[in-house]
Amino acid sequence: MKKVFGFGENVAGYNIPVLNEREIRAAAGILFLFVFIGIILAGVKGDFLMIKYAITIFLTDISIRVFINPRFSPSLILGRLIVRNQVPEYVGAQQKKFAWIIGVILSFIIFIHLVALNSFSPITGLGCLFCLIFLFFESAFGICIGCKIYSLVYKENAQYCPGEVCDVKARQEIQKTSKAQLVILFCFVAYIFLVVFAFNESFNIKPYDLFGIESTSHSE
Repeated sequence: MKKVFGFGENVAGYNIPVLNEREIRAAAGILFLFVFIGIILAGVKGDFLMIKYAITIFLTDISIRVFINPRFSPSLILGRLIVRNQVPEYVGAQQKKFAWIIGVILSFIIFIHLVALNSFSPITGLGCLFCLIFLFFESAFGICIGCKIYSLVYKENAQYCPGEVCDVKARQEIQKTSKAQLVILFCFVAYIFLVVFAFNESFNIKPYDLFGIESTSHSE
């Protein structure tokens, strides 16, 4: 029974159960892509089919992680296959469980409104947005927002965080940001706004078919 139900793996050198952050990030990226495509189709085309499937799959997958065992989560299994040649990066299982419980609550609320009741509202919109933000920060930056909330709720630092962000230490030289780099970043943001202001009208013009492929297919 213990082999089926559980949370986290016992690894030599770690005094608490841990999980592999690399496969968690891979799984988050997979789920993010699925949910993101569904939201785009719903928002642009009014087609809610994809997002209904995405939320149902998301809820099922993350429920398996929380209520059964992360090792049986399909997305984590796929993530493990993808990053199997990479050295594991271990993260404390306790804070991840807390973060995934938040995911279960959010996806369950969306599932009830969008799938069970077949309705949409600001509740479903905000719920999907929060899910996307959580998944994006996990997959792109390795930042677990739910783990941050865990530290605030329990008034204690989580153990074994990705990139050792839980440990208070001075940044290495390669991690420091100079004033020149900050100025470059600010100038680039200003450049983006300038481009939008100057070229928005011309960028809105639909490109013409250079080789006439579209007109040929219509004539047939």
